[in-house]
Amino acid sequence: MRAEKISMVNELAGLLEGRSAVLFSYQGLTANVFNSFRAKVAGEGINGCCHVVPNKLLKKAAAQVGLDALANVELSGDTAMVSGEDAVSLVRAVKDFAAAEGKDKVKIKMSCVEGQLLNVADTLALADLPSKEAMQAQLLGLLQAPAAGIVRVINAKVASILYVLNAYKAKLEETA
Repeated sequence: MRAEKISMVNELAGLLEGRSAVLFSYQGLTANVFNSFRAKVAGEGINGCCHVVPNKLLKKAAAQVGLDALANVELSGDTAMVSGEDAVSLVRAVKDFAAAEGKDKVKIKMSCVEGQLLNVADTLALADLPSKEAMQAQLLGLLQAPAAGIVRVINAKVASILYVLNAYKAKLEETA
């Protein structure tokens, strides 16, 4: 293999290792449209990167990092890869891009999340999940609910004791 190809395989392996990736086709897009999508993925809290990847080199890079499912899948046509830390944000960005440009031009092929290869349906299901921050807030609410319930019960018991003491005090004041 030539030095450029080895370098490209190593770069792709770095983009795949420990990260999520979404593979899609980009038939008939202009360079300006594709570059604006790249800029969107690089910013907006996604912190991802988008590359056009040769299928054979992508498969070699996948094999290099131990993603055997991706290394053994049959890829055809033009392939672009978006990779980053947050799979939901990546899929949502590609799905929005496909909706804006037309389903005939941009088609999701598959995704790789935490070492697992996901088909198109499972990949699109990721886009419907809430954001990572929203899920963390929901989890925090669930974790806080039992503690809040205990605090309410304890406060109710203390309040009932205070009601009894206030009633006793009022009765003593009446008799005095």
